[in-house]
Amino acid sequence: MTLDAVPLAHTIRGEGPTVVFVHGIGSRKETWTRLIDAIEDRYRCVSIDLRGHGDSPIPDVPYMLDQLVDDVEALRRDHLEVERIHIVGHSLGGMIGPRYARRFPDHAASVTLLSTAAARTADDSSRVKAVVSRMRDEGIENVLTTLVDRWYTDAFAAAHPDIITNRIDQVLTTPPEVFLSVFDVYAETEMAPWLPDVAAPCLIITGEHDPGCSPRLNEQIDGLLPDSSLHVLKDLRHSIVVEASDQIAPVLRRFLDDA
Repeated sequence: MTLDAVPLAHTIRGEGPTVVFVHGIGSRKETWTRLIDAIEDRYRCVSIDLRGHGDSPIPDVPYMLDQLVDDVEALRRDHLEVERIHIVGHSLGGMIGPRYARRFPDHAASVTLLSTAAARTADDSSRVKAVVSRMRDEGIENVLTTLVDRWYTDAFAAAHPDIITNRIDQVLTTPPEVFLSVFDVYAETEMAPWLPDVAAPCLIITGEHDPGCSPRLNEQIDGLLPDSSLHVLKDLRHSIVVEASDQIAPVLRRFLDDA
């Protein structure tokens, strides 16, 4: 059921099998521009703004993972007019994709999970929930520096201050109640119990030095999914889509071609 789904703002580029790109917390559909540049010659690329983000409607919080999934299904059914979609998700989007495939298996051609987490230990969960708690207590802006340090390598941040500024602006122009609500979804979702039910082929990619979505956790994801492959990008942290689209693109193209 998708009774409370909202119409997601989206852009479409290219022709071919449909690939839906789902961003993470406080991000925007523009995050995917460079990656889409690399594959739009063969695929119909649909980048979305999640509810509460960018140009999409802002329904009342709290948001639940299944509501975010319902929004994607409503987009497929009502606007994209295709039976099956490939989903590429980053961070929180990497949770929305497999959840979609579990709930709507007939409509999920494949799932790509970028920089996401499952099988967290009690300490892992405590740390990510503590970040959300700090933001509620101290204010989102006051905790952002810590997050940015976790997202980008030092060299990339120094070389691209405009990108860092834009990312901070994305977060600060997301309604704070929305940002905190979707961060709650990310912090509280544990995919491990139901990942074995995801039948669609899956591609998993994370950064070698991503503190919250580490190779350790992604190896667990790879082991839980019935049909998956794992790639770890050397030296990178969390924001692999922005910092390393050139490394992701060839792997993603091969995966989509075979899916």
